[in-house]
Amino acid sequence: MAATHPGRTHTARQEWATGLTVFAAVMLMIVGILDIMRGIAAIAEDDIFVTTSNYTFAFDLTSWGWIHLALGVVGVIVSLGLFQASTWARVIGVGIAGLIIIANFLSLPYYPVWSIVMIAASGFIIWALCVARKDESFE
Repeated sequence: MAATHPGRTHTARQEWATGLTVFAAVMLMIVGILDIMRGIAAIAEDDIFVTTSNYTFAFDLTSWGWIHLALGVVGVIVSLGLFQASTWARVIGVGIAGLIIIANFLSLPYYPVWSIVMIAASGFIIWALCVARKDESFE
C-alpha cells in the first residue's frame, strides 16, 4: 500500500517508522521535562518525597535531584534531535532512556508510583527507537 505524493512514494512501513520516531521524540521530551521538575523538587527538598532508611542504594535526596535534573535536560535536548531524525539522537536517546530507567529504579523508595510510570514510559521510548530502522525513517 503506497500513498503517492508529488515527487516521492511513501510506503505504509515508512510512515509507521516515521510515526514511531515522532512518538519517541514526544515521549522523551515529556519524560525529560517531568524529570527536570522531579529534580528541582528533590533539590528543593520538597515534602513530596519519602525518605527511607536502610535502603541499599541510599543517596542524599539532593543528589537524586541533580541526577534527575541532568538526565531530564539531556533528554529534552536529545528529543529535539529526534525531531530531525538524527542518528546520533536515536543512539543517545536509547542510552538516556536506559539511564532514566536505572535512575528511577534506584529511586523507587523515594517516590515509588512515579518511578514505575517513568520506567514504563522510558521502556516505550527504547522500543520505539529500536523498532524503526534508519532507512525507513523520514527524510
